[in-house]
Amino acid sequence: MKNNIIIKIEESMAYTLSNIQMEKLHNILLSEFEKIKIVGEEKEEQSVTNNYRYIDIFISAKQVEGCSIRTLKYYKSSIIKILGIINKNIKDITTEDLRDYLCNYEKESNCSKATLDNIRRILSSFFSWLEDEDYILKSPVRRIHKVRAPKKIKPVYSDESLEIMRDGCKEIRDLAIIDLLASTGMRVGELVNLNIRDINFNERSCVVLGKGKQTKRSVF
Repeated sequence: MKNNIIIKIEESMAYTLSNIQMEKLHNILLSEFEKIKIVGEEKEEQSVTNNYRYIDIFISAKQVEGCSIRTLKYYKSSIIKILGIINKNIKDITTEDLRDYLCNYEKESNCSKATLDNIRRILSSFFSWLEDEDYILKSPVRRIHKVRAPKKIKPVYSDESLEIMRDGCKEIRDLAIIDLLASTGMRVGELVNLNIRDINFNERSCVVLGKGKQTKRSVF
């Protein structure tokens, strides 16, 4: 709170004072505000501290459940950003606060409905966990329903397109990659993590570690 006041004063005086004068003003403000006790400052700081504590415990719980490092980072950064904008203690956040955030986020970022629903799902997971752990009485996301997104049918490569890609391969390794992806339907990320020991050349099959660390068998 003190820093916000100092910043506002300095912004008001920026066009009036020189750089040397601004530096002197800054030092005086810091010195004087050290002597002042602002009512509610400790409560505000404690509120922020509690919010971060809840986030850290939630991320730890998700890690135990087996979420990937990438997913954990996405969860944490998204929740921190949302709580920073709403700027309330977690226990005081309402359904209206979250609806307003989602509405404003969609307008400002011009994101897709699918992206918006991803954020809603993160909020739902976080606040449902808070409710289950008895940190809050009831999740404010309960009344925020799934965001409907139009289903997009991804185009498939035609035989002609596959032949063009094959003709463009300069190494046999590249040709093997194209044929393996086309014949098994595995993701590129799954192919990158594939090891020789995972391939059974006699049975023409391979063991793939898929999304969510699920094991599946692909035949080629």
